[in-house]
Amino acid sequence: MAVFSQDALNPGVRKREVFGWAMYDFANSGYTTVVITAVFAAYFVGGIAGKAEWATFAWTAALSASYAIVMLTMPSIGAYADLRAAKKRLLAIFTAGCVLSTAALAFAGPGSVPLAIFLIIVSNTFYSYGESLTAAFLPELARPDAMGKVSGWGWSFGYFGGMLALGLCLGYVIWAQAQGIKAESFVPVTMIITAVLYGAAALVTFRLLRERARPNPDALRAGGFKASLQQLQRTFQQARRFKDFQWLLLCAVFYQGGVAVAITLAAIYAETVIGFKQQETMVLIFVLNFAAAGGAFAWGYLQDRIGHKIALAITLVGWMATCIIAGLTTTKGGFWWAAAIAGLCMGSSQSAGRAMAGMFAPQRQLAEFYGLWTFAIRLASIVGPLMYGGITWATGGNQRLAIMATTALFVGGLVFLVPVNVKRGREAALQA
Repeated sequence: MAVFSQDALNPGVRKREVFGWAMYDFANSGYTTVVITAVFAAYFVGGIAGKAEWATFAWTAALSASYAIVMLTMPSIGAYADLRAAKKRLLAIFTAGCVLSTAALAFAGPGSVPLAIFLIIVSNTFYSYGESLTAAFLPELARPDAMGKVSGWGWSFGYFGGMLALGLCLGYVIWAQAQGIKAESFVPVTMIITAVLYGAAALVTFRLLRERARPNPDALRAGGFKASLQQLQRTFQQARRFKDFQWLLLCAVFYQGGVAVAITLAAIYAETVIGFKQQETMVLIFVLNFAAAGGAFAWGYLQDRIGHKIALAITLVGWMATCIIAGLTTTKGGFWWAAAIAGLCMGSSQSAGRAMAGMFAPQRQLAEFYGLWTFAIRLASIVGPLMYGGITWATGGNQRLAIMATTALFVGGLVFLVPVNVKRGREAALQA
């Protein structure tokens, strides 16, 4: 059987459309890789905030504010997208918002903390909206028994987008430093590079991806968000029918909190604790993305073979090992081992979770259920980094203790994964 088999796709879905869908993962990965993980995070702490004691906490608080906005609004936006068949239209609006606000980060320089915080909140909010809506297309494209591998195709391809964005930025940074250009001059250029690549790659998505949903006539009569809020209310009233989806959301709140720590604080930890230089950090994140791409791709096939639940559980054990190694090592070589394991686990755990959510989502409520999934992972994105930032602040900057404490989040994820019954959850989705 071919690696990218037509048999994995629903009837009427062509491979070129799946390529278009995967291109959105390719497009938006540059934002998380360059802005949230490798470049702007460390620049915010060291350059914009001048390495103040509160700088790491301020960074995590800005991200948490954006996640809180997404938590409160995405479920109703998802219900609106389902009822009005507006996933693709809304995705285009949110993409434009993220691209423009990312480019605007070029104006954030040393001392401009309020501007940087505002733009991070705006850009990350739009990014999160887009991530949720693109995930809602997955069950329309992939057969239920191939959800893992198709999700893995998107995630793995996405990491190559992150590597391309980071590679272009790394090449420019190396050249700029050789010319004696300082960070406050070359970091803004990396924001422009990231924004342009995001916008250009996303155009392929909007050219190839179809909106298969059909508007609900009742929604058109009742009005937009009023009807979506009513639909969301009905879903909450029927929540007992979807108890396996509920357990999965609880699991996600914990383990995605740990993943959020790795995404938002890896560069800060590498530079302030282990002693990496900025270009070394960028190379580290580049290799981490390469490992994540391989992990997401291969794990998708394994996930469909051994089961979604077991596959996700294995990745959580790998994350625990990552936190312990990172907390104990004192050398760059030791931290490279932690980063390699994190890369493999990052792609596989995120792809596995997205596929499981698709298994439990009723066909007519895909964007709504992925909106609820987004609620859980954005809550996690508040809990994890804020816990990390709070521990470092309370302990006078002890980031080793904070990374070790992150292990507890993955343990919690494993505990709440135990009650999930994939077969029962899928049957509930089909009966809805």
